[in-house]
Amino acid sequence: MASRAPADVLPNLLVPSSAEKMRALLLASRLGSPSESELHAAFEPGNHLKSVDLNHVIKLLEETESSSSEEQLQAVKKVAKRFEHGIPLKDLTQISKILNLCAERIQLDNAFIESTCEILKLYGLPFYKKKLSDEVNYAKEVQQSIAHLGYLMRVPCSEVRIQICKCVISFCHTETLKKEFEVYQQVSANYKKHMVELAGLAETLVLSLTLVENQLSEKLWIIKTLQHLSISEENCKLMMNAEAPRRLCAHLTDPDPSGQLLFRSSEILWNLLEKTSKEEIINQLSNLECVHALKEAFTNLLIHGSRHYDRQLRNDILVIATLIAQNPGTPMIETGFAKQLILFATFEEVNSHNPLVKGLKFTHSYEDFELKKLLFNMLTVLAKDLCTVQLLHEGKVMSALFYYLKPNEKSGALDMSAAQYEELQLLAIATLATMAPLLIEDYMMCHGNTRLLMFLQWCAGNDPFFAQGNSFHGTGGRGTKLAQMRYSLRVLNPVVSLCDDEVNLDLCDQGAIHQLLGILKNTATNYKECAIVMEIQTDILLILSTLCENNLHRKELFGWEGVDILIPFMKMDAKKFYSGLGHNRLLFSVLDCLWCCVMGCTILEDYFLEREGLFTLLDLLMLNQKNVCNLILGILVEFCDNPKTASHINAWRGKKEQTAANLLVSLWRQEEEEMGVKHDKVGRIIDIKKPLVGQFQKTQEVIPMPASCPTVAVMDVAENMRAKIYCIICKLGFENLPGLSAKDFVTLAIIRRYLDFKVGEIWGEMCTELKKENFRPVTPDQEAMLVITEAFENVGKMVVSLQTEMLESQKYQELQEEQKCYAKIQSLHKQKELVSKSWENFLARTSNYEALKKAKRLQERSIENSRPKIKQYNATFHATDIKGLNTTIASGRLVTVESTPSELTGGPLADTDLALKKLPIRGGALKRIKEVRMIDSFKKGSVSVK
Repeated sequence: MASRAPADVLPNLLVPSSAEKMRALLLASRLGSPSESELHAAFEPGNHLKSVDLNHVIKLLEETESSSSEEQLQAVKKVAKRFEHGIPLKDLTQISKILNLCAERIQLDNAFIESTCEILKLYGLPFYKKKLSDEVNYAKEVQQSIAHLGYLMRVPCSEVRIQICKCVISFCHTETLKKEFEVYQQVSANYKKHMVELAGLAETLVLSLTLVENQLSEKLWIIKTLQHLSISEENCKLMMNAEAPRRLCAHLTDPDPSGQLLFRSSEILWNLLEKTSKEEIINQLSNLECVHALKEAFTNLLIHGSRHYDRQLRNDILVIATLIAQNPGTPMIETGFAKQLILFATFEEVNSHNPLVKGLKFTHSYEDFELKKLLFNMLTVLAKDLCTVQLLHEGKVMSALFYYLKPNEKSGALDMSAAQYEELQLLAIATLATMAPLLIEDYMMCHGNTRLLMFLQWCAGNDPFFAQGNSFHGTGGRGTKLAQMRYSLRVLNPVVSLCDDEVNLDLCDQGAIHQLLGILKNTATNYKECAIVMEIQTDILLILSTLCENNLHRKELFGWEGVDILIPFMKMDAKKFYSGLGHNRLLFSVLDCLWCCVMGCTILEDYFLEREGLFTLLDLLMLNQKNVCNLILGILVEFCDNPKTASHINAWRGKKEQTAANLLVSLWRQEEEEMGVKHDKVGRIIDIKKPLVGQFQKTQEVIPMPASCPTVAVMDVAENMRAKIYCIICKLGFENLPGLSAKDFVTLAIIRRYLDFKVGEIWGEMCTELKKENFRPVTPDQEAMLVITEAFENVGKMVVSLQTEMLESQKYQELQEEQKCYAKIQSLHKQKELVSKSWENFLARTSNYEALKKAKRLQERSIENSRPKIKQYNATFHATDIKGLNTTIASGRLVTVESTPSELTGGPLADTDLALKKLPIRGGALKRIKEVRMIDSFKKGSVSVK
């Protein structure tokens, strides 16, 4: 058995393989570990290092007077030699004390610098545990030892500070060796990283940057260390506590021939952005010093940077600057950064004599292409601050963006591929959508309306063009011009929405309404339904609504063609409303276009009615889509001003022959049910004082307000559909509404008094406000208010009474109909009994001869009784029966033949030409006789039959 080593001595290793020796050698070269021969000696079995009494070394270092420096240095070297392969966790506290004592002696004797660095190198070696529980048991001591490394940065010695940074970097990259000790095992790399996080070393190193502002090498080592530590999210949070973004950004432009300072600092900022709060970082960087440093760094890299590395770093800094510019308080204008960015974004499209761009040229590299996109994106961000509008105007941004508003004929000004130029073109048009409303004067000076309409004409044309559709802005437009059309309409929509008379008049004078209608019709017939097509159609409809609203002449330009285009859009399948493609937005825009472009023009209204457009509106209303019902009812209210509308509404029939009146009353009931208005089971009013108040309105406390502010009762009118339903039914008339049931009439009684009830609510709110303000009206006013309040309560009582009368009348009518139904059933049963009895008598006469004779006698007696008793002179009496006839029914010369054999008639084709052409074989159809003369026995002469 192998002998056990003492607890304070590192154990020997088992004989390793050649691969293990190679890994140990690589680790030694990485971490500054012993040489290969020393490692080999350590691997040899039985090779034990002499133990060192750490407490004796600590005591020796503390006794500064009695001990010589050489003796102390020799003891420290023994400690470094003793733990040259790693430190057990149980000895870490004592080694930390030795390190602290050596650091204190540096100020007295520079000879301790080397010893201190030797001890610091031990921290870069693996840590070892004897038991599995050592990691938990010594966790606090490990944290304190690692935290102590950060505190040692205060030592004014460059070698010590650099060695501390090297030790910390080794924590992040220590690899676990696959070798086993007899007693000790190496702790995992994750354990050391976790201890670094708990020790708060990252925060300490950030704070130590203030100690090395003038020492470039030390500063670079600290920043390099922070770069390695920023991989961890916990370390990033600690660095944020020390305001690392602000401290790093403020020194971006410090002199550094190697260029590492800028690169590593930007890398740390990126890690912080990915792993911590972006808002907090932006707030820390939104100051004059940081923005100025970013400006100088970006400008220097843009003008003087020529390497691939410089271009990538330049783009990274611009992205960080873009994020900072989104903060409203960022001093982009004060530092001049905004003006420079505008210059760089437009210098190729607009001629500039600024010395910054003299000789500057973008290449065809991917990094320069990305830079151009980032600069356009920065323009959009800067435009959010209205203070930059003047800078955008001076930089001629509109001219630069309109440069791309042309057909894709060439690869572009930057010698890019077709796909890159298309992506840049779409981005420029998207940026133009933000800029145009802000720079409307520049827009008109650039003839923006004309350019947009010409570009839209190209987009809608049949010219061959194969879009790549690879970029974000080109989504859905691959192989077509839909992407260009979509973003062009996004430019036109906000421009028109400004309602500038000059802009809109210029647009209409160039035939924009007719052109947009053509594009709308083209997209509806030639393209499948997809998100991008829906968006294009929605934008066109909104633009037309804005142009035609309150302008009769433009509505006439919209014309019958526009109505014919709108009606098919209104016949949308209800299943598509929630497809996610935008059918809901499209339907809203269609209804808005109907309201703005058709309503108010009598010719278009009549044509819309003629095309059964009102029926389509009612079909949409019947779908009961809550998001459009209110809008449709508003359109119907406006339409009711046309005298032809009422007849169309009354003529409409929905499913199961539902009438418009029944639909409106049903919507009223549904609305009140959702509002929580209380009614009894049959729909009568419960609260006669507030018959229209819902549950939400009851919970709202009446607050005294100025007369100009609307109260809760007034706001309720606009918040639900009841007022619109009341207006429509008022236009239709409350009498002779078709298709209403008794329940509908009960609800109709409430609708009829809607205005009275609403006025009563307002009077009630006035009384409540007066009470809360402790204001007592004069006696005549108070009496008048009481009379008014009672009058409106009486209206509620009258409506309840009318509802009750309607219900009773309906109940009585139902009872009468039930009785009629029962009488009809009884009559049918009685008739069946009579028929049954008559049949029985008939059977008795045919089967029983005695019954037949009895019936015969009764018949003869009845005939005899019907004759007059007094016979007139010279009167002739005829017999009413036939002698020898044994029947009890009236006899006559008419005989009904129920069926006749076909042999006698010749079949159904006996009297046809087809039958006459065939020769009869054993019967067949009878031949037609041209003329037969028959002699009437009662009349003289003859009758010819053909």
